[in-house]
Amino acid sequence: MLDLKSIEKAYERVSDVVHRTPFSYAPNLSQMCGYEVYLKKENLQRTGAFKLRGAFNKIASLIEAGDRGGVVAASAGNHAQGVAFSAKHFNIEATIIMPESTPLTKVMGVKEFGANVILHGSNYDEAYAYAVTFGEENNYTFVHPFTDDEVMSGQGTVTLEMFEEHNDLDALVVPVGGGGLISGMSVASKALNPKTKIIGVSSAGA
Repeated sequence: MLDLKSIEKAYERVSDVVHRTPFSYAPNLSQMCGYEVYLKKENLQRTGAFKLRGAFNKIASLIEAGDRGGVVAASAGNHAQGVAFSAKHFNIEATIIMPESTPLTKVMGVKEFGANVILHGSNYDEAYAYAVTFGEENNYTFVHPFTDDEVMSGQGTVTLEMFEEHNDLDALVVPVGGGGLISGMSVASKALNPKTKIIGVSSAGA
């Protein structure tokens, strides 16, 4: 279940591993917008993105449940590195299925954390389908990049850090891809300050 309690539990799991990234005032953006604008700099996170929070919380929950059977994920980017990093931390096997077109730098970035990488399919959907099958055949847990309560709870820990520094935020402007980040952040925000607006932003061509 995704709620404030699950997000607080996630923060207990991830807080000793993930960086508490800066939540910094942005003077130029503030001047442009006519509001006080702060940036949560998850680009400074370990592995370079917020995705580590969700992946680590998911795998930590598996370990707590006694499941060390290995994990599999489909990703060509940040989720892949988050899963690989987390699996290495807990010393379990991880296999990442990446589309055949994935840049070599991203493949090597995942391999650096010790994960097994399989290149499969011409796009993400084909890699995803293969990852699900691979997990079923090898008894690996599939770590979904967003539609998983533990993953979304992990992403929601971003909001806990933000509200600890500024509990009177008027609005959160959140990037939207799969929706895992905005789901976790929305649940946390509405529990901590129901008056805070949630604004999702996606690229026009997405």
